[in-house]
Amino acid sequence: MTGDRRKFRREGAETRRQALVNATLALIAEQGVSGATVRAIAEKADVTQGLIRHYFSSKDELVQAAYLAHMAGMTEQTFEGAAHAGSARSRLAALVVASVSPPVVDAAAVGLWAGFLGHVRRDTEMREVHARTYHDFRDRLETLIVAALKEAGRGAQPTEARRLAIACNAVIDGLWLEGGALPEAFGPDELIGIGLHAVGAIVGMDLEEGVTT
Repeated sequence: MTGDRRKFRREGAETRRQALVNATLALIAEQGVSGATVRAIAEKADVTQGLIRHYFSSKDELVQAAYLAHMAGMTEQTFEGAAHAGSARSRLAALVVASVSPPVVDAAAVGLWAGFLGHVRRDTEMREVHARTYHDFRDRLETLIVAALKEAGRGAQPTEARRLAIACNAVIDGLWLEGGALPEAFGPDELIGIGLHAVGAIVGMDLEEGVTT
């Protein structure tokens, strides 16, 4: 078998698997986890139920994959906004801006997250997925904070850096949640200003200076 044919088969399988994940996400956004039955997912993806079983051993495994895709996708989308900023302080500020701005702040994304939440509380494996994605975001945020502090001539012990990351993550999560759930409650760029001020106060540096929105 040629390399091209192997690549074609692999990409086809990955595309079909992603289509099932996308269908699951769409159904959960519309009806919650209970509405994402195997039959409904198959209909949404326009495949047979047997094909679902070919890629996933159970509906639970598919739901876990969908949750991982949703949360990891938002993390990548958020950090992409900070990837090309210049200084470490600028990258941290850009991360905050991206975290509390569209397209990351989005009513549909918040609704989808809420649709998963009850399942996360009841299912051990879903909690493990949640923990993995939470720690991934928080660890990457901690790396940015440590770099910004080092750039400013300040060190941070591991315990302090962890606490700073937890606190900053809590601010970002809260603003993301409220911005997505009640976008009409905030003025233009209000969440950005609050986020930069609050995270800056936690880490002890001015993140608002030089930021354009």
